[in-house]
Amino acid sequence: MKHDNKNFILAIVLSMAIIFGWQYFYAKPQADRLAEQARQAEQATGQQPATPTAPSSGAPAGQVPGTAGAGFVSGSINLKGAQVDDLHLLRYRETIDPKSPTITLLSPAGTVGATFAEQGFIPAGGVSAKLPTPETVWSAAPGATLTESTPLVLTWDNGEGLVFTRTISIGDDYLFSVTQSVENRGAQPVSLFPFARVIRQDTPVVAGYWVFFEGMLGVADGALQEVHYSDASETTEPVRVDSTGGWLGFTDKYWSAVAIPDQTRAVTTTYAHEKLGGRDVYQTNYVAREAMTVAPGASASYQDQLYAGAKVVSIINTIGERYKIDRFDLMIDWGWFRFLTKPMFYLIDYLQKLVGNFGVAILLATVLVKLLVFPLANKSYASMSKMKKLQPEMLKLKDLYPDDKMKQQQEMMALYKREKVNPMSGCLPVLVQIPIFFALYKVILTSIELRHAPFFGWIHDLSAPDPTSLFNLFGLIPWTPPHMLMIGIWPIIMGITMWIQMRLNPAPPDPVQASLFNWMPVLFTFMLGTFPAGLVIYWAWSNTLSILQQSYIMKRHGTEVDILGNMRESLPFLKKKQPS
Repeated sequence: MKHDNKNFILAIVLSMAIIFGWQYFYAKPQADRLAEQARQAEQATGQQPATPTAPSSGAPAGQVPGTAGAGFVSGSINLKGAQVDDLHLLRYRETIDPKSPTITLLSPAGTVGATFAEQGFIPAGGVSAKLPTPETVWSAAPGATLTESTPLVLTWDNGEGLVFTRTISIGDDYLFSVTQSVENRGAQPVSLFPFARVIRQDTPVVAGYWVFFEGMLGVADGALQEVHYSDASETTEPVRVDSTGGWLGFTDKYWSAVAIPDQTRAVTTTYAHEKLGGRDVYQTNYVAREAMTVAPGASASYQDQLYAGAKVVSIINTIGERYKIDRFDLMIDWGWFRFLTKPMFYLIDYLQKLVGNFGVAILLATVLVKLLVFPLANKSYASMSKMKKLQPEMLKLKDLYPDDKMKQQQEMMALYKREKVNPMSGCLPVLVQIPIFFALYKVILTSIELRHAPFFGWIHDLSAPDPTSLFNLFGLIPWTPPHMLMIGIWPIIMGITMWIQMRLNPAPPDPVQASLFNWMPVLFTFMLGTFPAGLVIYWAWSNTLSILQQSYIMKRHGTEVDILGNMRESLPFLKKKQPS
């Protein structure tokens, strides 16, 4: 590595620029394009049921009202197939408009983007008894309604001596418990394998971010299974994994629908895709590996669960611990750096409960993080302060050896050694900020707790970009700029604070590097224009704190802090002309 640490910083900057550029030029436009395609498809179909092509028909024989007593879900149970195929999340709406529709998580087979769940039995070898199918019409008591306090009981008699009962209850947020019972009134024992599955028709619109996973997800024998829609659609071979307990289903950015078997039973889990009637059908299911045998005159039952709802951290953790569900917390994609991401979330969530605003919580969390790394930053800024004092000496060396770069480096290293300055220490603030930045980025982008969370003023959703734009004078001109020109007020504030902070650092002796560093705040302003507002606010606030901290440390070490002068010197049209 060269002695001048600017090349190292440059490498970090370029790496971050590549990541930001990917999000700016690819991920966000792709997500917008896919969302628009989905909207057009919905308008074209009018949200009317299409010709049924999935294992279950979309023409229900009847509906039983679902739970609304807790105020968190509403919907109905389809008597045809006893499917859970109509579920609305009452706490969440499609947009920040309080009058916008609530989130529809489950919908009947045949509708656009249908997602539904069902349980059932598979006959063991030699069993020819009639079993319930997706076409079976179940019976419910007149006026039956599923609430937190009243489970729904469905029955079906196969007319051959077997009576099936399915009891559906909901006691925890978004968690359905399903008990399948079989009464054998015949003369022969019957062996059955319980199963459950979650089915999704049509390939869903995914956000397209690399930060979190969307697709078929589960845990089998303690290992996380992730199957992308694109991978599943490119092969005809299902993915099968044997497990004891576990869970599997579908996960979106903020929502999940997963089947949860008895955690003490051995099952075979399957992730599959097929084309039916020209439509993509994705299926996740498990089948018990040990048959349930029902003797004549006896009854037997199997209980499992279905989680269908928002990926709220506290709810996921509580349910996973209460029911001993294997690694249920992995439903939330904390990423490889969960050792940073999870503490960052818990810190912000805790502070939000104290102050009542996630934006303020992010500001307070930034202060606490700054205090935590203060010793490291203090050492770094002290070293940079010394380097800034050495700038005149470094410029003299450059003038003394204008054509001998190696001699310049040798003399600079001798100068650093003589003055006891470590040139690499200037990289520490950058290195510290990168993991914190990405941890916060993931928290803001993936945590439903921050979805539609307001800040102040025009920021009504910290998880969405700043809605204002410089190029329509922040709303004064009745024109919506294109995606690349959505540079709001907060990205501009961030860019300004970044530029001011960089004026406190020693200027790179190389003119090319100096020019790059001058333009870097502009580049980052455009890149961060499409990032969540919460992240941009964090960066702007972090820059402000760094300016105050670095200025204080520089003054303590006797270094002149002339921010206005440095700003003027960095702008060619404001530079003082040297006397001839």
